[in-house]
Amino acid sequence: MPSLPLHHPLLSLIGLHFVFLHCRALMGRVKDALLVFGLILFLSAEEDFLRSVSATTLVTGTVFCDQCKDGERSLIDFPLSGAKVAVECGGADGALTAYGEDETNWSGSYSVFFEGSPDLSGCYARVVEAPPECGAAAGPARGLTILFRMFGQGMYVVGPLLTEPQEPTGSCPRAAAKPTLALPPPPSRPAPPPAPTDWRTHPLPPPRQIPLFEASACPFDKWMNPQYKCSWKVVSPDTRVVVAFGPVAAGRYGMDMTLWEGLQGRGDLYRTLLREGTAALLNSYNSFGFFYSTLSVIDLMNRALVGSQQEVLMAAMRFRRANSGDFGAGSVGCNLSPCNS
Repeated sequence: MPSLPLHHPLLSLIGLHFVFLHCRALMGRVKDALLVFGLILFLSAEEDFLRSVSATTLVTGTVFCDQCKDGERSLIDFPLSGAKVAVECGGADGALTAYGEDETNWSGSYSVFFEGSPDLSGCYARVVEAPPECGAAAGPARGLTILFRMFGQGMYVVGPLLTEPQEPTGSCPRAAAKPTLALPPPPSRPAPPPAPTDWRTHPLPPPRQIPLFEASACPFDKWMNPQYKCSWKVVSPDTRVVVAFGPVAAGRYGMDMTLWEGLQGRGDLYRTLLREGTAALLNSYNSFGFFYSTLSVIDLMNRALVGSQQEVLMAAMRFRRANSGDFGAGSVGCNLSPCNS
């Protein structure tokens, strides 16, 4: 007679039935036997669930084309698509202990996955290959910063990586010209003395500020504050989610949900993604210096909605980090001004 495998479901059921009958015979009470039976089922289900969870660690960031070749990210630098990024970890003897690479998408973002939960705090990311239009040289490698680690999942972020074109673009500020010898100017008549001015009655005008070109990042609760509703640009609180993010978002959030309702989402993974994505969309409209452009926000949002729950979580964490102003050389503040009552 053929024997059954040790992990055969039938053997598990027979064993549990035996435990149930044995407990009932020993205790003499059905209540205690059911309690033991339920405890065994709970522990078995919990063990199966923990075994089904695969630990994964993600390293993510963005590559930009340094058009001015000044080693810094500026407003005219654009996200570079088609660049290959490598994440490398070296041991004490100089040998690689972990290696992974990925190619940037059209928004310049890359995602390198590692199996398990390795400690990548001593690793670094660098551009190993770039497209011809901006592949003359690559900037320095950058270290990894841990964003979170929980439930066997981990996420590290990398600051902007730069590559350089062959020549700086024409819109870059030119370097100061070398001093040349010049003839002294011809003598001129002395200028008449200026007329006296009463500065108390003629104050200097305040300097003109252009907030659109100032880097700004505001969290979702700032955009929910009624005194900042006048700062909503292009879209309004009553704009529907389907209009702002497209038909893919309608499949998840319906046709009637507004952006104002989306900002109030919490307690659900997809509502959290909508909340942070809506704040990122408003930040991209409010400031050209925000980490994500408007098209990048919409693209990342839609990619997450058609992907796995892990991709939804990663996209929400990316948006939340950008909305907090934690990008670039230093942290970026929120430049919203209260509306005039």
